[in-house]
Amino acid sequence: MLRAVLWDFGGVMTTSPFDAFNRYESERGLPHDLIRSINSVNHHSNAWARLERSDITPAQFDDEFAIEAAAAGHAVPGADVLGLLNGDIRPEMVAALDSVKAAGYKVACLTNNVIGDSSDQRPQRITDVFSRFDVIVESSKIGVRKPEPRFYEVACELLGVTPPECVFLDDLGINLKPAAAMGITTIKVTSADQAIAELSKVLELSIS
Repeated sequence: MLRAVLWDFGGVMTTSPFDAFNRYESERGLPHDLIRSINSVNHHSNAWARLERSDITPAQFDDEFAIEAAAAGHAVPGADVLGLLNGDIRPEMVAALDSVKAAGYKVACLTNNVIGDSSDQRPQRITDVFSRFDVIVESSKIGVRKPEPRFYEVACELLGVTPPECVFLDDLGINLKPAAAMGITTIKVTSADQAIAELSKVLELSIS
């Protein structure tokens, strides 16, 4: 029996930061998806991964990402990347979260985030959404990040559920694969309408 729904934040509750990355690249004549490609190299130990685990500071990330970008043949300061992370809230996803919670499911946010995006420094519009969750699991605070299996174990422990009792929504397949291996039902989010339709089917619940 499903008892909990786990939600990624960026790209699920908000529009994807990848859209902002692509706009930045286009405006500067950089290759499409350059930033994503840099972040995919050595994805457990690169500058982005270490920042999300709080192994390095934003200032260090600024320098280290620039080094990685230079190795790829381009000039991109890490500070520019950090400035692109906040997407727009998807109100239909917030309404879906409210419906799921009202139906009695436990709800948790599973977010890879960075220092400076922690719970005491978010804009009010983001804080309003975060306040709806029973549990928030932040990579910058626990020192592990998606797709490391321990991240999902922490979420289940905090909610008091087992992996097979959970549904997890994320926009990245790399984050869904280890969750599915643990027995979690997964939904890859490509749009709000698609995600809500699939979640409604999985939960056998009319989500408004």
